[in-house]
Amino acid sequence: MASNRKVLIYQIFTRLYGNRNTTRKKNGTIAENGCGKFSDFSATMLHQLTTMGVTHVWYTGIIRHASQTIYTEYGIPRQHPAVVKGRAGSPYAITDYYDVDPDLAVDVPRRMAEFEELVVRTHAAGLKVIIDFVPNHVARQYDSICKPSGVKSLGETDNPEHGFDPQNNFYYCPGQRFMPTFDLYHGEPEPYIEEPAKATGNDHFDNAPCQNDWYETVKLNYGVDYYAGRVGLFTPMPDTWQKMTDILLFWAAKGIDGFRCDMAEMVPAEFWAYATQAVKQKYPDIVFIGEVYNPSEYRHYLSSGFDWLYDKVGMYDTMRAVICGHQSAQAISWAWQQTDDIRDHMLYFLENHDEQRIASDFFAGDARKGVPALVASVLMQQNPFMLYAGQEYGERGMDCEGFSGNDGRTTIFDYWSIDTLCRAAEKRLTDDEKALLQIYKKTFQVARKESAICNGVFFDLMYVNQHLHRQYVFLRRAGNDLLLVAVNFDGNEADISVNIPVHAFDYLQMKERKGVATDILHSNVKMTILFKPDNAVRMTIPAYGARVWKMKA
Repeated sequence: MASNRKVLIYQIFTRLYGNRNTTRKKNGTIAENGCGKFSDFSATMLHQLTTMGVTHVWYTGIIRHASQTIYTEYGIPRQHPAVVKGRAGSPYAITDYYDVDPDLAVDVPRRMAEFEELVVRTHAAGLKVIIDFVPNHVARQYDSICKPSGVKSLGETDNPEHGFDPQNNFYYCPGQRFMPTFDLYHGEPEPYIEEPAKATGNDHFDNAPCQNDWYETVKLNYGVDYYAGRVGLFTPMPDTWQKMTDILLFWAAKGIDGFRCDMAEMVPAEFWAYATQAVKQKYPDIVFIGEVYNPSEYRHYLSSGFDWLYDKVGMYDTMRAVICGHQSAQAISWAWQQTDDIRDHMLYFLENHDEQRIASDFFAGDARKGVPALVASVLMQQNPFMLYAGQEYGERGMDCEGFSGNDGRTTIFDYWSIDTLCRAAEKRLTDDEKALLQIYKKTFQVARKESAICNGVFFDLMYVNQHLHRQYVFLRRAGNDLLLVAVNFDGNEADISVNIPVHAFDYLQMKERKGVATDILHSNVKMTILFKPDNAVRMTIPAYGARVWKMKA
């Protein structure tokens, strides 16, 4: 999916992003710890993202999900705390696909209007809007109060006496009550009762999930009979297919530009082929991002209508291993080669809401160590890159927020505020944080402005530089512009020689030349390069740093 603009996605956990309440009480309520709102995304704030080079904003946690906060005065059903993870609840336990999270609204009855206004502001800033679509599972107490007239809610017409029926929306355990292996009271006067029990979201098909299961969710039925060995019964079309496609169309009509589809590979590709075609027929520019972790399924899901897929088990895992010193930088070449035929469709990232923060004690312990991986990931191909809010400041994710615990991740279950985002808003960043932000900004701006990145050809130099294990080097070329990119994963300054093979000159159609190259990441740094076949280019790269040498091809 080559284009003349590099796609740079900024993931925002909407509930946390604008919250400036620094109380941060463990397991605190929304009244105690506060909550970000749609209105926090002002035109000025969104313009800052545009200036940084961001093209798309993924607002995480928009659709109404299970929560322990009570909004019954607004007609929103209360959720039993036994089947809600954390005070704020998981944004992946949806309670109404046609509603938005009331926590995010200043005026709860106007919550959908406030979201629609956010979409307009985001577009006015030149940014595209991505939201989550959670297709595999819903909250145990799913109850749509905002569905359009004539729409039947999920499970409304199910026959719960059938464990599996292709026209049911859920899977059931007939004659069995929901009996997880932990307390169902959760401090309530009455326990949570579900009979018959529904299958749990992480493909747990009995009535007794444990605390490590996605016990707060129930699995949606797309016509796959798991009891008979995953047999797909897709004719006639399962009822869930049309209901979920209608939900996608509902949000597309709000002006959404894309969907990040949670655990897409847990839903049959046959459904995606149907749904993406139906949506794109009406909204041809809309994009679908799939959370798919099985590389053997990548091409299957791309052929079913996905535009971009997470490159987690390939590029992310490799970059993490290189950052931490567990693998040679030579492994990066192997990682991109595994998806070379679909490279424009692979979404690179170094952090997201599921993964640990680079600066956390569980990952690298220092945000600077992620810089070489950032530069390489953003500049090596034309495919999209995703940044998680706070990453650009070196957010550590080392808070013990409540349900989330201290795990090196920013919580998705609790009411909280993010330290670096709060201090950035108050202009109280440290010098190190400011320096890191500038590197992120400069890298994004290079990716957006340089034709060699947006449209250029990529040439990996590692196969003729086998002596390099803590550095990664490659070339990019478009027209008369040539970039030589070198990153250093080592904590010491590196003085290296980079061999440029004859094949690079042939492949990139370059001519031998001598000239001055400028490091466009550090515009005051220049050097003279003799650029000819089989000549070694010597350079110095800062510790945990990068050089992006620009010269005429």
